[in-house]
Amino acid sequence: MFTGTEPVEFTLTANFSAINKDRNPESTTRYPAVLTVAGADGAPKNIAVKLSARGHFRRMARNCSVVPLRVEFPREGTAGTPFDGQTNLKLGTGCSDSKEFEQITLREYLQYPLFNLVTPLSFRARLARVTYADEKSKKKDAARHALFIEHENDVARRAEGRVVELPRTVFKDLDGQTLTRMMLFEYMIGNTDMSIWALHNVRLIQKPDRTLLAVPYDFDLSGFVNAPYATPDRRLGMRSVVERKYRGPCRTAAEFEAAAAPFLARRAEMLALVDGMRGLEVATRRDAKEYVEGFFRSIEKPASIKKTFVDGCKPQPTM
Repeated sequence: MFTGTEPVEFTLTANFSAINKDRNPESTTRYPAVLTVAGADGAPKNIAVKLSARGHFRRMARNCSVVPLRVEFPREGTAGTPFDGQTNLKLGTGCSDSKEFEQITLREYLQYPLFNLVTPLSFRARLARVTYADEKSKKKDAARHALFIEHENDVARRAEGRVVELPRTVFKDLDGQTLTRMMLFEYMIGNTDMSIWALHNVRLIQKPDRTLLAVPYDFDLSGFVNAPYATPDRRLGMRSVVERKYRGPCRTAAEFEAAAAPFLARRAEMLALVDGMRGLEVATRRDAKEYVEGFFRSIEKPASIKKTFVDGCKPQPTM
């Protein structure tokens, strides 16, 4: 599923009227649905799946008219399709059915392969083109972009560890090198919507030697995406999500330079990734590239690293 780069095209048939009314974050209601996708022989194959609404911010009706979904796959029936072997996956839908949110979904997707270029200790994503069909009327909407996010257990297996639930984790509990790299990435995309302490948009993986690794996901409120509904936490003193704020541990200049090295080594590939993203409008592509270039200006010289990350760092035990 997550080795391919072409968008997965499929039709999802369900009672979306009921699903999009499921706005209670405590609800665990699962809705029957049919996912129709091309099989290995190219013929349409129907997979009986279950859908559930997920999330908090985008699940609120005042923020989005369409809820993000979780797709639960059956034990059998996925062979010969891109979903072979999957159990359940998060499906990032657009916040609403509009041209603007098509661009936002593409920008949200891009952040995953950007981080994949820097480290394998990252969630993978797969772009999709989904046609949503009403199960009663069979009326179909126009195909829209969406993205699947890799299951956390698969990320842990690739890291030769396991997912653990350890809230109230502080910086000193985590592997220092991977933590600094993660926080540089969050700074690169302008994302402050995460918390290690509360395990918000961060998963913890424990290796056999008990080393603890933090892996981020869900970047829809980042400055790189710059969604119209995104606002920073007022406690951070930021006026807009496009502002960058480093929220990681304080390090020496040498440690920050070491953490920045893999980003600088992949600079050309990162910009090429944005350039090659099909479906991005000219203005969206330009804005995305300029935003990434702004990050590279902050890490390309020792003086800029010292000014941005060493001198400007405020010591804190966690975030």
